[in-house]
Formats: sequence, structure tokens, C-alpha cells
Amino acid sequence: MIRILGKWIVLSAVLLVPAASFAQVACTREGLQAATNLYIEAQSKGDPSGMPLANGLAYIENMQVVDIKSGVIQKPLKIDFHRTLIDPATCQTFTEVIVTDKSHPYVLGTRLRINHDKIAEIESLVTQQGDWLFNADNYYKWSPGEDWGVIPPGQRDSRDTLVAAANAYLDAFLEKKLDLVPWGFPCNRTEGGLRTGKGVPEDSCQVGVPAGVNIVARRFIVDQTTGTVVAFCTFSVGGIPDTHLFRVEKGKLRFVHTLTHVPPGRQVPRVPNPGNSPAPSNPAPDKRD
Repeated sequence: MIRILGKWIVLSAVLLVPAASFAQVACTREGLQAATNLYIEAQSKGDPSGMPLANGLAYIENMQVVDIKSGVIQKPLKIDFHRTLIDPATCQTFTEVIVTDKSHPYVLGTRLRINHDKIAEIESLVTQQGDWLFNADNYYKWSPGEDWGVIPPGQRDSRDTLVAAANAYLDAFLEKKLDLVPWGFPCNRTEGGLRTGKGVPEDSCQVGVPAGVNIVARRFIVDQTTGTVVAFCTFSVGGIPDTHLFRVEKGKLRFVHTLTHVPPGRQVPRVPNPGNSPAPSNPAPDKRD
């Protein structure tokens, strides 16, 4: 009887434990990191079946709802580098993904939203050849070497400060009021693959900011631990899908990364050359699938 009872207790304990791969996903910093780990694994394999997807999952690419069965997540990608923002306040993450595979390079900006221990939304800004200033090799050249590390607790900016810094930068595109932006020095911007700086203390993110461009439909994900904030937005109403990712230190901009998807037949508003290399007024010919 004791032996049977012991086996029943062990079996009951096993049945009460959720699947190990799904158990950690939650709206906590650790749980959100676990969700991101599952996403990276899924994207590497081209198989999202290992992710705890909610019934009624929203799968979005370049701000259009698509069938997950036809999404980029179904393509196995060799990921060269990724970094993640974690936002427990909104149960969301954002992951920058760089793929330099010569057969089909990508730079992705992927948002996850967790709801009741399930992944309720997957949204990716998918950039590839034909998108604005796209160059995955250059993106990979710069991004991994930048310091986006943890900021000591006593030196962290508030959530409001981080969002205000992002808004001030994006607002400058409309009326070019550059004096209202909390510029840091040095500050380096990587735009699709083109970088503004030269690696000197005077490097600035001010160069190449146009006027007359209304950046709208802003949605923010904030990670105070790393002083980072990303905006999902569009150039004009119903316009060009874009993400702007910022690193802020002591209230000042330190790094800016931008991904801009250009739908076939559309054009990005012409801007001054943001660096010292020739910048096209529009993307290279579209050779996407």
C-alpha cells in the first residue's frame, strides 16, 4: 500500500508540472526573457511550434496582419546577433535580430506581447534588400560592439524620461526643432546600415534629420534597466512602417537604430545624407521574394 501511495504521489506531482519549455513564460523580467529565448530558437529553426502561442494569436509583419504559416518565422535563419528590450510594465519585449547570410540577409525588429503565460502577439518589422538603406553587413559591423548594457539602479532614467527622449527625436522630423532633442555626445545613429559617426567624441545624431515628416502611430516598449526605448511608428498616416530604437544615458541620446520597410511602389521622404557615404534618395531595386 505504501509503495502504491508513493507512486501515486510522484505521478500526481508530474501531472501538475506544466511543460518545461512553457512554464517560465510570464509577465516578469525572467518570464519575458524566457519568451524571447523561445522566439530566437523558433526563428533559428523556422518552426514556432515550441512557442506557447495563445488561441487567437496576432501575427503581424510590417504592420500588416498575415498568416503565421507564411511568415518569416517559418524560415530558418542563421542569427548572427540579437539584443532584447524587456518591458514588464506592458508585458512586452523587443528583439533586434541581424542575419548576414549572403543568400538572404535580414534585419528584424520583433515585438512579443505576453498574456496569461501565452504569447498573444508577434509583430516583426522585417527589413531586407530593397528596404531603406538596407545593409545587414554594416548593421552587424556596428551593433554588437556598442554598449547597451545594464545601467546601475541609481543612474537609471525614468520611463517618462526615456519616452520623452524618443518623442523629442521623432518630433524633430516635423518642424526640425533640434534644440528640443536631448542630444548626447558622442551619439551614433545606424539607419538601415548607414552610420552617422566617425568614432570620435564629437559624433552626433543630429545630421540628416529632415523637416516636414510627420511620424505617427507611435507605440513604445521601454526597458529602464538598459536605458532603452523603441518606437513602432509610421512616416505619415498609413505610411512607411518603421522602428526607432534608442539608448539613453543620463537623459541624453547615445545610440539610435532605425529599421524602415518600404512597400513596393512606395518611397521614403528624401533626406540629407546622414553620413559621409553616398545615400540614395530611394532604396535599391526591390528584389524581395
